[in-house]
Amino acid sequence: MIAGKRVLITGVLTRKSIAFAVARELQHAGAEVLLTGFGRTRRMTERAAAKLPEPPDVLELDINSEEDLAGLAGEIEDRWGGLEGALHAIAFAPADAIGGRFMETPAESALEAFRTSAYSYKALAQHLAPLMDEGGSVVGLDFDASVAWPSYDWMGVSKAALEAVNRYLARELGPRGIRSNLISAGPISSPAASGIDGFDHLAAGWPEAAPLGWDTEDPTPVARAVCFLLSDWSEAISGEVIHVDGGAHAVASTNGASAPSSLELASH
Repeated sequence: MIAGKRVLITGVLTRKSIAFAVARELQHAGAEVLLTGFGRTRRMTERAAAKLPEPPDVLELDINSEEDLAGLAGEIEDRWGGLEGALHAIAFAPADAIGGRFMETPAESALEAFRTSAYSYKALAQHLAPLMDEGGSVVGLDFDASVAWPSYDWMGVSKAALEAVNRYLARELGPRGIRSNLISAGPISSPAASGIDGFDHLAAGWPEAAPLGWDTEDPTPVARAVCFLLSDWSEAISGEVIHVDGGAHAVASTNGASAPSSLELASH
């Protein structure tokens, strides 16, 4: 149900990222993929791309640049004529917007976190939707925004906004046959995630908190759920947030608090 589909993947930085695993699983299933990279980190994306079963091209994309977004859509149209899916795996917050600095964060940093991590999902979908003439699917990587987690601060606020953006995209894109859904993943170890204060502590307790267990080194279960949402099998699903975290979100921890959710970040 996904063979032959053309999918754009953002947010690949290393082979440990969820986005890389999605690209790999899509190729194994017979889909075509293109990746995006940005600025100085584009070289990292290109190195990761070379490790995929069929190394794809990497297109330039600063997710906050209207010029880049328009250019990306034009490049995809020239190459493929259209596409059926896209993964938004982009999030960023300045250092003073996370790490326990919630009350001290200036408005400019909070706005940067919101624009890059939430508004950008709408911006990407807006530019790609005209290329999905026969319908399609956009998927984003989320964080459980139902509670306030230590250190996540304005990134947590941005993820709450992302969930709202997802609902509105489902409403706006549905009449065009385009679905919009999010995956809320358990913690996956990556260079970006390890730089967040408190990530190692949360990740260390996840396997015990999750009824199904959890491997922080294996993004494959998350990637396969993304592939499901990009496939025709999810044809009647839109506006959803699907947890892929070993069930940790559904149970209380030993101290009575809910288990924390994903802290993986990807650079734009």
